[in-house]
Amino acid sequence: MFDLKGRVAVITGGESGIGLALSKTFAAAGVKTVIGGILAERGEAVARELAETGAEVRFVKVDVRNQAEVEALVQGAVDQYGRVDILVNNAGVFDGMADIEETTENLWDHMVDINLKGTFFGCQAAIKHMVKQNYGRIINTSSIGGLIGGADGASYTASKFGVVGLSRQISKTHAKHNITVNAVCPGAIDTDVRGNSAAIVSSAAEFMNRGVGANPDWISRIIPAQRKGTAQEIANLIYFLATEEASYITGQAIAADGGWTA
Repeated sequence: MFDLKGRVAVITGGESGIGLALSKTFAAAGVKTVIGGILAERGEAVARELAETGAEVRFVKVDVRNQAEVEALVQGAVDQYGRVDILVNNAGVFDGMADIEETTENLWDHMVDINLKGTFFGCQAAIKHMVKQNYGRIINTSSIGGLIGGADGASYTASKFGVVGLSRQISKTHAKHNITVNAVCPGAIDTDVRGNSAAIVSSAAEFMNRGVGANPDWISRIIPAQRKGTAQEIANLIYFLATEEASYITGQAIAADGGWTA
């Protein structure tokens, strides 16, 4: 059960946080993995480390805001392996809880372009190959901020609601091709998303010290599990959705949040 050995996966944002945990999980399972990410030095190091274990993993520097680069990422996997079975659109940035009055056009554009448009580019690049092979698993990383209005800032929330809507729409149009499309919606997860986001969006990120992740006392008040989740716990969920055992699950937005949205 849950065997993905020999499958071909493309992961964006696979060099850090949830994506890194998933890259390691796929590598250990014998999945041929192409990691696309913007943090080149870190991504190359991850690919080397995993390759040393005997895994078939490579890294490609990609900015998911650039359609041509995303297309080349997916096409490169197909050129090398003959197919792409799994696409995980995981690249994303956080707005640090900036409310509508604090949200600049620059910050809005970063959130929507990376979180939502980047996911659209990935889905569009992979879906044509998946239709031809009559098989595919697409998992898009949204957030509980894509399910409720009180978890994140204005631009991040809008982008992550968009990821859920996009995932559901594609699931309706492409289920007949044996393609499942789901969104995972993590809650507060123990990653460095704030630090990575600040590095990527630069001066647009002014509010990274807000929210449940930045204020541990909020955890006991908001999260019934009384802790943050781990990147591996989210990676485990994504892995399951990529397996044949999850073949009848599509169009879903699945929260993994320690009970936050319950």
